[in-house]
Amino acid sequence: MNMNKCFITGLVVTFILNTGVIQTASAHGYVSTPESRAFLCKKGQNIDCGTIKYEPQSVEGPKNFPAEGPANGTIASGGNSRFPELDAQSPNRWAKVNLHTGNNSFIWTLTQAHKTTNWRYFITRQGWDSSKKLERNSFDLIPFCQINGNDAVPVSPVQHTCSIPSDRSGYHVILATWDIADTGNAFYQVIDANIIQ
Repeated sequence: MNMNKCFITGLVVTFILNTGVIQTASAHGYVSTPESRAFLCKKGQNIDCGTIKYEPQSVEGPKNFPAEGPANGTIASGGNSRFPELDAQSPNRWAKVNLHTGNNSFIWTLTQAHKTTNWRYFITRQGWDSSKKLERNSFDLIPFCQINGNDAVPVSPVQHTCSIPSDRSGYHVILATWDIADTGNAFYQVIDANIIQ
């Protein structure tokens, strides 16, 4: 093996061993406004989050929710086995952000952009059970907002104006998905919202 290659490999292994950090090549976007569950883990407002606190941009899993995508009970983690803590669910488990019905701004911070099929936003249905892990039947399965990505590579930050349904109030979860055009994956973010009329 080339000595330069050995030296570089040694540095990478040493970095991983010393820091415990493993960078993934597929870690690329999170909802920063309103602050998502993963982002609030990074900020320390959500606790006992596991390793997602280091990389809120890494909630990546199979795309095409709800027909495909992560299994029921693993929607918040995108079905990603590295982040099972995100799937915990109870009425008081997660910090909540205040949102009003009607138009709201949703901003994705991208650490690496991808060709985009679409961005979609789903919300829990009225009467959902906040004490159970998120399943498809927790949500209205028609997105309340969808933005076509036209297979283009977006520039960060990406901002969307979406109208939260007027018949929602109190604690609801918003699921934001970013479907990638040239891979089989999507990025998933959940937002724990206290919705005010």
